[in-house]
Amino acid sequence: QVQLVESGGGSVQAGGSLRLSCAASGRTFSSYDMGWFRQAPGKEREFVAVISWSGGNTYYKDSVKGRFTISRDNAKNTVYLQMNSLKPEDTAVYYCRDRDYDLNDYWGQGTQVTVSS
Repeated sequence: QVQLVESGGGSVQAGGSLRLSCAASGRTFSSYDMGWFRQAPGKEREFVAVISWSGGNTYYKDSVKGRFTISRDNAKNTVYLQMNSLKPEDTAVYYCRDRDYDLNDYWGQGTQVTVSS
């Protein structure tokens, strides 16, 4: 069973930056893609960004385009989310998701990101 461990969350002021990391271990399948999702208090979990296994394809939520960058290092089994120009509305728990070729999803425990105005 794959384990995903997120890190890098914290509290920053608006306009600041954070870099989230998600390290995968115990994977016994080929990863189709990995992504980041977030959930703010009282809201549904929402898609933020996703990256294909090769790293050649990336997709972003419209509101984070130009500010967030997803990348991966397959040698380290790690996916990253560089977040710049953070806004208070980016405040949420950020979750890493790993997806296999059968479209099964595996989730990390989440890391809190708080952006103050």
